[in-house]
Amino acid sequence: MRHTLREAWSGLRRNLSMTLAVIVTMWVSLTLFGGGLLGAQQVELAKGRWYDKIEISVFLCVKDSKGSNCEPGQDATQAQKDTIRNTLESNPEVQTVFYDSKEDTWADFQRVYKDSPVLADMNADLMQDSFRIKLKDPEQYQGVVSAVAGLPGVQAVQDLRQYLNPLFEWLNVAKWTTIGLSLLLLLAAALQIATTIRMAAFSRRRELGIMRLVGASNWYIMLPFLIESLVAALIGAILACGSLAAVQKFLIIDRAQPSLKSVEWIGWPHVGLAMLGVVAVGVVLSIVPTVIATRKYLRV
Repeated sequence: MRHTLREAWSGLRRNLSMTLAVIVTMWVSLTLFGGGLLGAQQVELAKGRWYDKIEISVFLCVKDSKGSNCEPGQDATQAQKDTIRNTLESNPEVQTVFYDSKEDTWADFQRVYKDSPVLADMNADLMQDSFRIKLKDPEQYQGVVSAVAGLPGVQAVQDLRQYLNPLFEWLNVAKWTTIGLSLLLLLAAALQIATTIRMAAFSRRRELGIMRLVGASNWYIMLPFLIESLVAALIGAILACGSLAAVQKFLIIDRAQPSLKSVEWIGWPHVGLAMLGVVAVGVVLSIVPTVIATRKYLRV
């Protein structure tokens, strides 16, 4: 084992510049890969939280409403409201139905626009009453929308999913773009490791040939090269983990969380999972190229 470690250390010193290049490439690529994993977890966390809160709003007709279900100059009647409520409450996809009267909507409007001059020109009669529907399964919403969209007294049906889906689509694009770029850099790191090991093996080809002729096992010959690549990969992975920890501390905890308290942000357990993925990928990238690069010299 002493001979193996000595050979590995000798190889690291002889190829110091290439080893440093491998470390830096692994650092950058694994950091991007870990960032992609964090982004994926953040998207799923936000998606799960917001999808649990998705509600369908059914806006009722008022005097100035336009639409085939509305009578010109007339609010939705109490009979129409009762029909809409009964339709919603009898729907198996609906969990809870809330009714917001004009007065409730006016109170919320006053709270939101309390410092705005527009408040002086508004009153409760200009508000629009509505039903808010909490679904049992946020994914199953089409049946509720189609059941009430054509009822008399319904001016419009609004599903928050139409606003959230584009946001999550863009977040997914950013996530997969980051992961795609990191995979390209990881490929470059793997090729760089293979090149470094191939150069090291070529410089010691006579020694490897003698070892093979005297009966040294493939594992004994390959082990110093595996240690070289593994050391470089692990250093790059450790630096990448440090970068992910810095992102969590300085960007998310210190800046993002105080600024956007309504958003549920990833925590240290999520960062730990990303770090495990980074280390695992780093180890695989150090072993596979080394085995491929040294295979030629094991046949000497």
